[in-house]
Amino acid sequence: MESTRESQTEFKSGASFHRGTSKQDYSTPADFRDAVVKRFGMPGWDLAASSTNYFSPAGGFFWDESDNSLVQDWYDTGALPASLLWLNPPFGSIEPWAKKCHEESEKGARILFLVPASVGSYWYSKHVHGVAERVMFLSPRLCFDGKAPFPKDCLLALFEKSNSLKTFYECWRWK
Repeated sequence: MESTRESQTEFKSGASFHRGTSKQDYSTPADFRDAVVKRFGMPGWDLAASSTNYFSPAGGFFWDESDNSLVQDWYDTGALPASLLWLNPPFGSIEPWAKKCHEESEKGARILFLVPASVGSYWYSKHVHGVAERVMFLSPRLCFDGKAPFPKDCLLALFEKSNSLKTFYECWRWK
């Protein structure tokens, strides 16, 4: 008879057990993009995309993996003045992206940040809570692969320079 610990281990699954091995380049679902455009307008630049997977105007303003968005200056992207920036980063390592949103919004960048709603995480408490202007918890769940809803709740955070020390929270029924 195997120990309880061994039998539990073989049935465990999820992001912490598959970190770095899951597909990280899903595009933002089209129906959610439509809802974002309706509410906020079309983003002028996608900060983590590819030539076949970007959320910006036709012709595409985006940075792909080879551009290393994390070392770029987001506030002065060369996009339209005061452009809205879009970020749906790889979910495998969110902390550097959240930190960059925080830093760039302090310079004046306006960023929409789509990530899992990991409100107990370090990156959330340090770089989103009390920093983002608005945090929208999304309902219903997003379907990134076109087959099934993502297994975690997601949030959309709006970062922009503000004089407010508070973050406004809401549940956004986007569909």
